[in-house]
Amino acid sequence: MTSAVSAPTRPSPMARLGHWALNHGALVGLIVLCIALFIATPDFLTVSNIVNIGIQTAVVAILAFGMTFVIITAGIDLSVGSLAAFSAMVSAWMFTSASMPGWLTLVIGLLAGLVAGAASGLAVAYAKLPAFIATLAMMSVARGLTLVISDGTPIPTAGAVNWLGDDLGPIPVPVIMMALAGVACWFVLSRTVLGRSLYAIGGNPEAARLSGLPVKHTLVVVYALSGLFAGLAGLVLAGRLSSAQPQAGVSYEMDAIAAVVIGGASLAGGAGKASGTFIGAILLAVIRNGLNILNVSSFWQQVVIGCVIAVAVGFDVFRTRKES
Repeated sequence: MTSAVSAPTRPSPMARLGHWALNHGALVGLIVLCIALFIATPDFLTVSNIVNIGIQTAVVAILAFGMTFVIITAGIDLSVGSLAAFSAMVSAWMFTSASMPGWLTLVIGLLAGLVAGAASGLAVAYAKLPAFIATLAMMSVARGLTLVISDGTPIPTAGAVNWLGDDLGPIPVPVIMMALAGVACWFVLSRTVLGRSLYAIGGNPEAARLSGLPVKHTLVVVYALSGLFAGLAGLVLAGRLSSAQPQAGVSYEMDAIAAVVIGGASLAGGAGKASGTFIGAILLAVIRNGLNILNVSSFWQQVVIGCVIAVAVGFDVFRTRKES
């Protein structure tokens, strides 16, 4: 007597749709929000407003792409907002005080962010400081040095830096820089050994070490990359303002972390991708833009953003438990 083997039951279309929505919650939320804002106000989907959203997204998205590397390793970088201001201020000071060529001041600004980020990485990897403490200290140091260099006043930036805030034809240069940063983040995470190492370290750092991965060296590189992206974001912001502002980038680290988490990365490490971070950054910009159009107080905007972050983290916890 033979026994029939039952074929595995295929999930229903609704189950597949639910699974897709669970894994793409930020994209679903962005689509729903755009539809709601389009219904609420006809000014939302105009060309000028869409361009404005792109420009508003650029700086936070660039910071968030760098933050993505750190969060995948189960770390955190609270210094990126201050490093953005510090990098732009170093570039502007080199231009006005040292009379360096504009292109060289741009490169020096990027290097300033990279070196400061690497210093945080050394503190985390070799001095064994918690990432929260190491980057909190760097946040204070970078902001303090920014104020010392500038004496608390704005400093004009070079033409090469100002170009980062201009338009290239119909496309704003900040949007181009955001796209380039996003492609670089995607390439590192999906096409390099470094990217695969980040996921391994974030999933289980001890297992990654026993597998032969240079965990300490990789962490230094990760925080250096975060600083480099912060430097680029600071120069783009300075280009928009045609000057380096000593208080630029205040609280931008919170927006960067929020964008990464909303985009599907886990604060526990081991998960995250460039496309999700990009969607998270756009979602934050669309929320702020829509609330501005609807004349909602900036105080209430902070409340809404905080609620969105809480929901995103809660969604991540729910998804992790469901998958496990």
